[in-house]
Amino acid sequence: GMTNKPVKLYNAIFPIWILIIFPTTWLIVLPANFVIDLLVMLITLKCMKVPDIRRNTFPIIFGVWATGFVADILGSLGLMCLTMTISNVQTPFLLWWNNVLNAIIYNPFKNAFAVLIITIFVIISAVIIFLANYFICFRKAKLEKTKRKILALSLAIFTAPYLLYLPTEWFITK
Repeated sequence: GMTNKPVKLYNAIFPIWILIIFPTTWLIVLPANFVIDLLVMLITLKCMKVPDIRRNTFPIIFGVWATGFVADILGSLGLMCLTMTISNVQTPFLLWWNNVLNAIIYNPFKNAFAVLIITIFVIISAVIIFLANYFICFRKAKLEKTKRKILALSLAIFTAPYLLYLPTEWFITK
């Protein structure tokens, strides 16, 4: 049912807050993101049969990595700002909205609107990844336009911040 549970914002949106609350997780997250970005690039370039993959990867991988991380943070911050709209006013709409936001914070799979909203932010992050890689990071890549588009699309699809769907209730107590 529609309940108005008090919400503790310090546990909102796992990927950002886990990095703030436990700064040592940066030691895992940063290299893991780098490896994932590198693997996506290498596999995509290999599938496109690009010659001299190393020459097309290593000059741009750090920009790709930084771009992906910034896009993930922007998506997370967007969701975090949205969850700060929680209100104590007891109108039917605000009770419903608070229920949606509570699901975004604790377990999006308990509310279809929460899944939809998170999906929108994952897509926004993916679009940022695509555009930043295609127009900024790949400027100096020795790849034809079509292959740059495919590589940027591959990175956007496979490195979008899917962790935003992760239920924080698995890691915290209410």
